[in-house]
Order: sequence, then structure tokens, then C-alpha cells
Amino acid sequence: MIKYTLTFIVFIAFHFNAIAKEELTVFRELNSDTPPANIAVSNSGRIFMSTHLAYSPPHKVVEVLPDGTFTPYPKEDFFPPLNGVLGAIVDKHDIFWFIDTIWGKDGMGRVIGWDTKKEELYKIFYIARPIVNDAYILNDMAVDRDNEAIYITETADAKTSALLVLDLKTGLVRRVLDGSFATIPENKALVIDGTTVKMQGKEARVGVNPITIDVNNEWVYFAPMSGESLYRIKTSALNNKELTPKQLLSHVENYAPRPMGDGITIDADNNIYVSDLSNNAIGVITPDRKYKILHQDKGLLSWVEGFSTAGKAGIYATTNQLHKSPAFNNVKPTPNKFYIVNFKALGEATIGR
Repeated sequence: MIKYTLTFIVFIAFHFNAIAKEELTVFRELNSDTPPANIAVSNSGRIFMSTHLAYSPPHKVVEVLPDGTFTPYPKEDFFPPLNGVLGAIVDKHDIFWFIDTIWGKDGMGRVIGWDTKKEELYKIFYIARPIVNDAYILNDMAVDRDNEAIYITETADAKTSALLVLDLKTGLVRRVLDGSFATIPENKALVIDGTTVKMQGKEARVGVNPITIDVNNEWVYFAPMSGESLYRIKTSALNNKELTPKQLLSHVENYAPRPMGDGITIDADNNIYVSDLSNNAIGVITPDRKYKILHQDKGLLSWVEGFSTAGKAGIYATTNQLHKSPAFNNVKPTPNKFYIVNFKALGEATIGR
């Protein structure tokens, strides 16, 4: 009887593990022509993706077509040409927002809004010195159309990483939480598959990167990539121009422990999905502020980069083995197999995150 019971338990455990694994599906397999960065889904189900500059792809932004092919997006040319696009989101009005970082003598960034219905430029905002420093990456963003603001993670150096608050009505950009405990990296190594991740030969220490906003546009959640805490702050505080830096910092809350990761998103039940780089996994921080792994797969989930909520389609995530790219450990040969994966959300997955 005991033998039968143990066998039955093993069978049930195997059965449910198989079901859980089946919930994570490969939506697209990609190569070096389209190494994925971030992904964005419109209300009508159109899918857009920024490609990661670490692999020097031919096109910076593409639309993922239903037949499995990719086409450069938008069709129009920009001047100067798109250089390094990371953050990408389609908001509730079907405006596709993406961030372009341009390095060089006259370093400059752009936040571009493209109307996916009219197929025309909606708005473009320029971000330059002194808002950014010599070392900067306009990395990821959360779009808040209730307050007409975009919150951007500015991944600068280990002492000056910050958030940027862009006013969509006036174009004013404010640099906030510069060099704060919530935006600069912790002095902790990122280890993946037994190897410490390095940049230019030194252990990687990356500042504020993942960011998202709840469906009520009340709380912004963010974190340094090199860090094991998730922070949050109310949009009312971020948009209050009267607060001093010290006063604003007092509004930052250490929300929950988390693994080191790159991407983040949230559903309508306030389940927060995060990339778990060390474990080749996608995890979730539930409303009780506890973390657990949802999906783990060394092959499919090697460096989860970005997420997009997609309504009834659940959540899409991109994976790109970035720790093996020329920008990090520069493993040879350079990776040439990446994925867009799809999985069910624990709560309602709205559009725009």
C-alpha cells in the first residue's frame, strides 16, 4: 500500500509539473537579426518589439506579424536614425511609445510616440544634458495616461542612476531620486549558470532598470537590476514638483524582496512578474509581498529581458542570453537563438504594461 501511494504521489507531481510547463509556450523563436529587447502589445493584438543593441541588429524596432515574420516599424525614417531602442509600450490609446538612446559627443535621448491606428507620429520628446550625464542609458518606462506622464529608468553609473519624469503635456523632464538607495546598484554580484556576469571585464553593477505601474496608475514599481529589493512610490509624489529631493525620497517604500532581474510587469490583481536571471526563471511577487518562481527553464528563459501584458493572451516575455553578449561576458560563439514566450497571468492581464 505504501509503495502504491508513493507511486501515485510521484505520478500526480509529475502530471502537475507537466501541466505547469505546458503553460509556458514558445510564441516565436528568434535569431541575431531580431535579438529581442522589450515587447509591447496593442488593444487590437498587434505586437511590437525593440531589438537589443548589444547584438547590433539591422532594425531597431519591428512589428511581429501573425505569419511569424518581422517587419521594420514604423515605416518612416527618423533623423538622426534610431540608435539604441530599449523601452517599448503601447498605451491604452494605442500609442506606441519607445525610447531611443543616442550616445556620442552630443548625447541625446528621445521618447517617441507613434499612433498605431493612424500610422503617424504622435509626439516626440528630446532628453539631453543636464538631465542626463556622460554615462547614461534611457532604459525602460511606465506610461501613465491618467496623469499624462512617463516614468523612465535612467541607468547611469553606480552613483547617479535615477528616474526621469516626463510631462506629456509640456515636455518638461525632471530627474528625481538621483543616486538614491532605490536607484543605484547594490554591491552584489550577478551569477548565472555559475559564472559572474561582467561588463568591460569588471563585475556588473547595474542601476535602476525594471519599472512598471499598477492598473490604477497609483503606484510605480522599480528596482536596480543589481539589487534584491523592489521599491515603489505613488504617482502623486512623483508628479509633485513642490517636493524637495529629501521629501520625495521619504515617499519611496521598500515593497518586497526580489531576485536580480531585468524586466517587470503587473496584472490587475497586483501580481508583479519579474525576471529571475540567476535561476533562468520568471517569478512573481504576490500581493502578500512574497516571491515564488512561476516558470524555470535554462534553455528558454536564459536572461528574461522584457514583459508585456496582452489581455486574454496573457503575458509575453522576451529572452536574449544577454549575459553572453558582447556587452557583457562576450561568450564565444555569440548566441543566435532567442525567444518570445507566452504564459497565463494569475490575474487579469490588461493592456499597457
